[in-house]
Amino acid sequence: MRTIEIFDTTLRDGEQSPGVNISTNEKVEIALQLEKLGVTRIEAGFAAASPGDQKSVAEVAKRVKHSTIVSLARAVKDDMDKAYEALRHAQDACLHVFIATSPIHRQYKLRMSKEQVLERAVEAVTYAKKYFAQVQFSAEDAARTEIDFLAEVVEAVIKAGATTVNIPDTVGYMTPYEYGNIFRELRQRVPGIDRIRLSCHCHDDLGMAVANSLAAIEAGATQVEGTINGIGERAGNAALEEVALALETRKDFYQATTKLNLKEIARTSQLVSRLTGMIVPGNKAVVGANAFAHESGIHQDGVLKEASTYEIIRPETVGFKSNKLVLGKHSGRHAFKEKLVELGYHLEQDEIDAAFAAFKELCDKKKEVSDDDILALVDAKMVRGTEMYRLESVQLSYGNISLPTASVRLVRADGTVCEEAACGNGSVDSIYKAIDRATGEEVTLTDYKILSVTHGKDALGEVFVRLQQGDLTVTGRGVSTDVLEASAIAYVRAVNKILERKETLTVAAN
Repeated sequence: MRTIEIFDTTLRDGEQSPGVNISTNEKVEIALQLEKLGVTRIEAGFAAASPGDQKSVAEVAKRVKHSTIVSLARAVKDDMDKAYEALRHAQDACLHVFIATSPIHRQYKLRMSKEQVLERAVEAVTYAKKYFAQVQFSAEDAARTEIDFLAEVVEAVIKAGATTVNIPDTVGYMTPYEYGNIFRELRQRVPGIDRIRLSCHCHDDLGMAVANSLAAIEAGATQVEGTINGIGERAGNAALEEVALALETRKDFYQATTKLNLKEIARTSQLVSRLTGMIVPGNKAVVGANAFAHESGIHQDGVLKEASTYEIIRPETVGFKSNKLVLGKHSGRHAFKEKLVELGYHLEQDEIDAAFAAFKELCDKKKEVSDDDILALVDAKMVRGTEMYRLESVQLSYGNISLPTASVRLVRADGTVCEEAACGNGSVDSIYKAIDRATGEEVTLTDYKILSVTHGKDALGEVFVRLQQGDLTVTGRGVSTDVLEASAIAYVRAVNKILERKETLTVAAN
C-alpha cells in the first residue's frame, strides 16, 4: 500500500480565484487547519508577488510546525531571494520554482528556445539548492510539452538537485489516459526518477482534474497537488477531499492511501468556504450539503435497512455530525474557549475575548446556539487587519408603496465619524448607495448572496458580496441575525479590502 503525499495550494492557487482575497490572519488560520488535516506540504503563497504575499508566507512559516511550508517562485533569482526571506523561520521549508516548457509557452510567452528553457531551469534549481534542502521544480504546461523534451528537462533538474518534480496539466487539457501515460513514459525514460517525489497538479477546465490526478497516481505519481473544495484559477484545481476519499474508499483498486485525518475534511471545507466567500454547491462530492442526503423513497428505505445500499462514504468519516445545543447565554468564558478548541480554532486571547463578546450578543438574539452558529460567528470576526471604515449603525425606512431610504453611520480608522443617507430601489440598494456616499468610493456590485447558517426564524444570515473597482475584485462577508445588517457589514468589509489593496499596490509601486 503506497502512501501518497498531499501538497495543498489553497493559499496560493486557490487564492488566485477571481475575487478571492484572503488576509494574512485568515491564511494563518487556514494553514493551521490544513496542518490539523494532515497535509504534507502547504504552499503558503507566491512571496515575490507582493509585500502582502511575502508577509503572509512568513507568518504561515512561523506558525505551522508539522507541515512543510512552500513558496512559489519563478526561475528568477529575485523571486527565489524573496521566497528565502519569507521562509527563513519555517520549521521545514521548500522552494517551488517553475518555468514553462510547452511549445506554445516557449514561443508566445517566454520567447525562448528549448535550450534556453533547459538552461534556465537548471540554473534556477542550482541556485535554489544554496538556500533550500528541498526544491520542487514544476514544468508549467508540462502536459502539452513534447515528451522527449519534458524527459530531458526532468532528468536535468533531478541532476541539479530537485527533490520533487511536478508535471502539471496547467490548462486542464488532458484526458486521464493521456495524463497517466506521461507519468509512465517519464518513469521509463528518466534515470533517477524513483529517488524523487513525482507530483501531479491538475486543473479542472474540462471537469477531469480529480480523474486525471487519480490516473497519475495509478501511473506512479507519489504526490498529488490540489485545493480544498477544488477552488482555483478559472474552473479550479483538483479537489483534495475528493482525491483522498477516492483513495480511501477504493483502496482495493488504487492500493494507495494518504495520511490525512479524514474527520477534519468537513471543518476544513467549511472554513475555506467562509473565508474565501466561495460557496460549496449542494451537489459537491464529499462535502456538499446533499452529499449524504437521500430524498428518493426507494433510497431512504434502503439506507434505513442498510446504509451501504446507497452510501459508499459515511458522513462521520469526513467529520459531519448533527448539531447539538452546546452553549447558551449562561455559558462562561472557559466553556466557550474549550468549544473553540474543539471546533479547531487557534486564537489569541484578545481574539477569544472579541469572539466571546459577539457570542454573548448572539445569545440575546437566538434561543439556541449551534456549532454552525459559532463557526460562522468566529469566522466573521477573523476579518482582522486595518479597517478604514467600521459600520456603527444602519437605519432603514421601507414600505411597499414608499421609496426605500437608508442612513448609515461609519467610523473611520482615525475615530472620526461619517454619516450619509440615500434612496434606492430596495433596502439593500439604498444601504449600499449610502455607504458609497460615506466612503466616496465608486464600486460595482458584481455578486450578492444570502445564506442561512442554520434553520429557524432566528437563524444567522450570512451575506457574501463581490465588488469591482477597475482591475480590482474583492469579496466581503457579513454575519448577523438581521440580513440587512449582514449585507451592510459585508459591503463595508469589501470596501475596506479595496482600500487596503490600493494602498499595497501604491507602496509596491514606490
